[in-house]
Amino acid sequence: MNEQKEHTMNEALISAVIEEVLKKLNTASTTSKVNSSRGDFGVFATASDAVEAAHESFLSLQEKGVAARRKIVDIVKSMCESQAAPWGRQELEETKIGRLDHKIEKLQIIKLVPGVEFLQPYALSGDHGITLEEYTPFGVVGAVTPSTHSVPTIAGNIVNIVAAGNAVVFNPHPSACRVAAMAIREFNKAIFHETGIPSIATIIESPTLDTFKEMCTHELVRLLCVTGGAWGCQSGHANRQTGHLRGTWQSSGPGG
Repeated sequence: MNEQKEHTMNEALISAVIEEVLKKLNTASTTSKVNSSRGDFGVFATASDAVEAAHESFLSLQEKGVAARRKIVDIVKSMCESQAAPWGRQELEETKIGRLDHKIEKLQIIKLVPGVEFLQPYALSGDHGITLEEYTPFGVVGAVTPSTHSVPTIAGNIVNIVAAGNAVVFNPHPSACRVAAMAIREFNKAIFHETGIPSIATIIESPTLDTFKEMCTHELVRLLCVTGGAWGCQSGHANRQTGHLRGTWQSSGPGG
């Protein structure tokens, strides 16, 4: 009788242990899928995942308001100042373009890029009422960055774009994609720690012409910001023809 009771208790214990292990495995699997969908602090394998994550962070930014925009801008400017030397050196080693002192100085002057303080509302009152004009965000901005001064361009774009209430997804130049991904990852770590927004700026880890086209034609991308040579601007104009885009903001130049 005792043996039978002990056998029953052992079976129940084994079943309980198995059930607990399965629960932990399922939880770990779910957590892994969630983390994978969010990328590695803004670094994604596909353009679609990068755009969707940026859109989620855009919605979060809208809820948190102007204070969160200002905090993000301050974080980016502060990090560019403190990391100018190592990031400048890393970019030069990857691209083999330009001079180290120029790379460093380009990061140091990000603190001068216009931020939230430039977005002043306009109000007019008179005998017939009051008119108030305020700037509203587009949503997700698709951005292309050059091989020259990759991280400074990314940082300056983030300051402008987030100050205006938007999120941004980058398709960087392949010759500078490693240092670009590093910067996005570090920016997002600091931003998430301070604001809880995980991917206000995202990037495609291995950019190609196909990922560029996918980003430009994604239905959640409402504006393009293309920095680079003639090819980049021509491609931006070509992809602007999709119906969901509201405009193309472009900058073209040789860099250095």
